[in-house]
Amino acid sequence: MYEIAKMAGFYAAHGVWSVSDGETLIPMLGYAHVDGGQGMDRLAFDDVGDAARAGQEALEAGRDGWVRAALVVDAYLHLDAGRIDALIVDAVEYLPAPRSMKMAIPYRPQPSTQGFAVYRPKFIEVTGVDEPDYAALADSFFSGVDSHEPAAAVWNAHLVDESP
Repeated sequence: MYEIAKMAGFYAAHGVWSVSDGETLIPMLGYAHVDGGQGMDRLAFDDVGDAARAGQEALEAGRDGWVRAALVVDAYLHLDAGRIDALIVDAVEYLPAPRSMKMAIPYRPQPSTQGFAVYRPKFIEVTGVDEPDYAALADSFFSGVDSHEPAAAVWNAHLVDESP
């Protein structure tokens, strides 16, 4: 489970880096193969909603040789404070047994009078584990964020303590 959390962190960081300049994220699907190889597909469709749906279908179906995969899409998160922009990260481990997690990384988009900001990630769902250790999953997630050095620098420069 911790490997998918780390993978989710890496691709979440890449997503934060991508939206930090005000652009809409092109959905991306990262994956790891049984042999240790890794890859990433940008899902560039005419309609970003179609791209997100195609990514979700690919994530759910998996592909031969995939051990784990993570999908990152730009969406809205509905909180008590209202609707906020967020990157939604779905990560799946296919082998040896299916497990998954979903997280949201709320952010304030650029341009904004207050500038780009990244808020504290939120766990949405963890499946395939009886009692998830959220602290350990968060540590693995942030290890993945930190492993993407240029993206982690952007994330850390724009991280705010307040929660939306």
